[in-house]
Amino acid sequence: MLPFGNGRSYGDVCLNEGGVVLDCGGLNRFMAFQEDTGVLRCEAGTSLADILALAVPKGWFLPVTPGTRFVTVGGAIANDVHGKNHHRSGTFGRHVLRFELLRSDGSRRVCSPGENPEWYAATSGGVGLTGLITWAEIQLKHVASPFIEQETVRFGNLSEFRALADESDEAFEYTVAWIDCLSRGRRLGRGLFFRGDHAKDAPRSKPDLVPPRLGLPVTPPTSLVNGLTLRLFNALYYRKTLAAGVRRRVHFAPFFYPLDALRDWNRIYGPRGFFQYQCALPGQEAEAALGEILGRIAEAGTGSFLAVLKRFGGLPSPGLLSFPRPGFTLALDFPNRGARTLELLDRLDEVTRCCGGAVNPSKDARMSPETFHASFPAWETLCSFKDPAFSSSFWRRVTREDASS
Repeated sequence: MLPFGNGRSYGDVCLNEGGVVLDCGGLNRFMAFQEDTGVLRCEAGTSLADILALAVPKGWFLPVTPGTRFVTVGGAIANDVHGKNHHRSGTFGRHVLRFELLRSDGSRRVCSPGENPEWYAATSGGVGLTGLITWAEIQLKHVASPFIEQETVRFGNLSEFRALADESDEAFEYTVAWIDCLSRGRRLGRGLFFRGDHAKDAPRSKPDLVPPRLGLPVTPPTSLVNGLTLRLFNALYYRKTLAAGVRRRVHFAPFFYPLDALRDWNRIYGPRGFFQYQCALPGQEAEAALGEILGRIAEAGTGSFLAVLKRFGGLPSPGLLSFPRPGFTLALDFPNRGARTLELLDRLDEVTRCCGGAVNPSKDARMSPETFHASFPAWETLCSFKDPAFSSSFWRRVTREDASS
């Protein structure tokens, strides 16, 4: 069996083909909230959207949030998710004060950095295999308003991105960049850099936490993302911002969760869907590896219009299998064109492995056991904490573990 939250992982880390999934949607109650300190206890099936709806009007916000608010607390812990403020705050797990873990033998243990710390480390980023998280206690962060002071800056290549990252990581809480992954030569890695902080003087009006969501009513017969549409989109998007930068005040929802406003956005890729690929490139060779990856993508002509680049900070992650590590991280979406796409992703894995990097399990549907083992050398240690009754399609694929074992 395998715990299942909202199923927002892009690959098979939340799937269990031929087995049982435990629907945690009913574990969605708030248990306690200390409004003076921002400590929240809730059941593990509670969504980040529900937490925001409760906390933001009271002056509190998530300490770390991924690119969608429609994930559960249990899923955020199991994947030790990260966000735009990793350089300041690290991963989600660093802000989980404690949680309860229920094992298949009926035993329960409360886990924290000071109580059962080895189970805390194994479960944070443990992809749901150590047992069922029943509840968690999270330290929220105080904010003055639901608005972000955002600045957008255009950059011309990877060197300019690095300079912006050096400047922005010091001065801004949130940083991230979109890049044109079809650009080549001197323009390799050009894009838009987004940086921001929580507004300090905006009125604390009641935010519209669930804005109207447009949706794609049908799935087109073929992918709308192709070479022509990518080149057109990337050229127009890159030129929408002046080089000197644009500042504006925005609500937190479009800043953190732009895709949440479009329901069923994945349908634009057609019936064959897409693969998301996210890698972490650490160390001194990170920038060279990033250039090599972008060069291989541009050469293949199968770029992504959702190409996100960020630099991870140096704060240590709490989990044995936590994905972030100091260096660059690049996330891309590729239309599924079968063998052609899979061959390209294998070539990207080669570059990632050579620089000692990692592929993100929560966004993976195809990496080999060799890539997984190289990305997460502590995976064998996790095996000693794995619940014997728990498994997943992902785990069996990357460890070659038999479903009955």
